[in-house]
Amino acid sequence: MLYLAVLWLLPAALWGQVRSFDEAYPNLEGSKKEAAFASGGILETDESPSGRLRLLPAMDTDISGPVFDRSPSFIVESLQVLPYTGGPVELLTVYNALGKVRNLKGRLYRSATKNDNIPLFEEASRIESAKRTREIPDPPDAAAVPASETIYIKLKDVNFGNSYYRADIRPAGNGLLYTLSNFKNLTYTFIPVIREEKFVAQIYIEPLTDGLLVYSIAGADVSSFISSRVHMPSAIQKRLNVIVDWMIDGL
Repeated sequence: MLYLAVLWLLPAALWGQVRSFDEAYPNLEGSKKEAAFASGGILETDESPSGRLRLLPAMDTDISGPVFDRSPSFIVESLQVLPYTGGPVELLTVYNALGKVRNLKGRLYRSATKNDNIPLFEEASRIESAKRTREIPDPPDAAAVPASETIYIKLKDVNFGNSYYRADIRPAGNGLLYTLSNFKNLTYTFIPVIREEKFVAQIYIEPLTDGLLVYSIAGADVSSFISSRVHMPSAIQKRLNVIVDWMIDGL
């Protein structure tokens, strides 16, 4: 089920206010800037108690707060800038790409144990709500970006089995913010790995003069028992990569 507020139309004048990469990252060192524009971008993990952020863009909106509110055991950050091929990417195009949930099905990741690329999500679909998990189709492309929207998602994860998420999409800063959190436990063979509402990922997308900025941050509160047996930062990193690549491929 979709929860739509008033339509938020992208002002035509906004492109006159588009930032450059250097304005979004005035203090980023040169080597990291080069890496951000390279294929795959930058990926960093922090397992310290403080969870220091290194790749957060300069902006008024606090997009890291929902992650730290969960007292995460680790933080995963990624940053990449995609060059434009046919002109600047509009936020409406980004919004419609984020709505194609079924396209998450079959997305591949590199399995170290199987030494092969295998599907991370065997099934992917929208569902009606947190209480009604009947699958529903993705809607047609929208004509405008809504002020806010909540989507409920069911993913059949190769490791966690049926996994249930809430995705909130809204304008933030000069771009769009996609927030993904679990509203049910993530389990492995019936053992809770991440309790409900203890995982969150924030994906921020902003058109820059230099290309399309894609910044993401994710974290989870994981028990020491689980952490001693499974390297959860790596597990979350793989899922974050797949979700970001899914969005990019949909543009």
